[in-house]
Amino acid sequence: MFRWILIAILALGIAGTAVWGYQEHQEKNAILIQAENTYQRSFHELSYHVDLLHDKIGTALAMNSNQKLSPQLVDIWRLTSEALSNVGQLPLGLLPFNKTEEFLSNIGDFTYRTAVRNLEDDPLTDEETKSLENLYDQSGEIKDELRQVQHLALKNNLRWMDVQLALADDNEQTDNTIIDGFETVEKKVEGYAESNVDSSIIGTSSKEHQYKFVTGDKISEEEALKKGKEIFNAENEDKITVTESGEGADIPMYSLSYRNQEKNAYMDMTQQGGHPITLLVERQIKDKKISLNEGLEKAKAYIKNFDFEHMTTFKSSEYKNIGVYSFLYNEDDVRVYSDAMEVKVALDNGDIIGFTARNYFMNHSDRDIPEPEISIEEAKEMVNPNVNIQEDFLAIIDNDLGEEVLTYEFLGTLGNETYRIFINAMNGNEEKVEKLDGTEINYAGNF
Repeated sequence: MFRWILIAILALGIAGTAVWGYQEHQEKNAILIQAENTYQRSFHELSYHVDLLHDKIGTALAMNSNQKLSPQLVDIWRLTSEALSNVGQLPLGLLPFNKTEEFLSNIGDFTYRTAVRNLEDDPLTDEETKSLENLYDQSGEIKDELRQVQHLALKNNLRWMDVQLALADDNEQTDNTIIDGFETVEKKVEGYAESNVDSSIIGTSSKEHQYKFVTGDKISEEEALKKGKEIFNAENEDKITVTESGEGADIPMYSLSYRNQEKNAYMDMTQQGGHPITLLVERQIKDKKISLNEGLEKAKAYIKNFDFEHMTTFKSSEYKNIGVYSFLYNEDDVRVYSDAMEVKVALDNGDIIGFTARNYFMNHSDRDIPEPEISIEEAKEMVNPNVNIQEDFLAIIDNDLGEEVLTYEFLGTLGNETYRIFINAMNGNEEKVEKLDGTEINYAGNF
């Protein structure tokens, strides 16, 4: 009797396991189908948007009315944003696709910059028209390549989930039609970079982002090693590796890495002058023992140690026992937003675990800051009267066209929210309005 009861229990257990396994299989299939449908939709929408993009650029070239051209360029800008969104939803994270994304961004930058100006008074130049013609030809080639991939995918019933698996596989995949097609698109776009040389038209280029403020004599690898030992707080140099940047780098750099049982550390340092550009330290962060304000003093001392002067604390915040502090350059009580740097401090013991001065070195220069042409009282009249202004500053920011402008910066509240409002100090235009995080903490003071 007991034997039959045991058999019945085992049979029920096997049946239950089978049912559970079947349900799991069904749920897994449902997830895979949903992901596949998302990928398919994103790809077909990408092809459609690039098709439309090509047509819209061609229509813009055919227009003779500047009044009609401006909304047409806005439409092109919208399509590039949608195409970039489509790319972001494809399983291409492991496949380099940055050139195509950059190309789409450049089209968006060009059309936006052109659309926001008064084309009746300032029409397209011959050079801008030529650039638009180049973009038309290039978008046509990308359109044709995407259509070819689309044709093969539909003809051979290819699945995007297979693309994801192929990209995740460590073994080299050479026979995936979709991957091959996108690599062809990427290679084509890479060849466009040199033809789109007019950075003022196509958008922000590497020329506009060269490092402006790197000073000093070139240092050797041995000197970089000594600096790295000090910054990493390493016991010896044996565990520090130094590699020199290759061709194509924004500026000649030394990349240093250090590892011991407690932490991994990485740093980029300029060969000229030995300036640290970025620092990242990975280690376990323990219980908090110092305050956010004490961490700020550590951050201030750190950047002072590298002879950064006239920096003002912009904001600070805390995340998982890490203090994050942003600093702006302050010239004659004018805050310069582009000359920024950031320091991360571990609040368990005050160690510096992160630092970046890339924006500072790229943008800092000797500026001739003009006097405001409107008073602060006149600027306040340009602010929404419902905003309760708490603080005001003079600040240099980059406007929507990427140009530095002198502004009055107002910090104010509307209801329960805090806003930062920038009014052009020369003409009274409202340049930017930013809603601030509720967790943001501001500190005043220069050093």
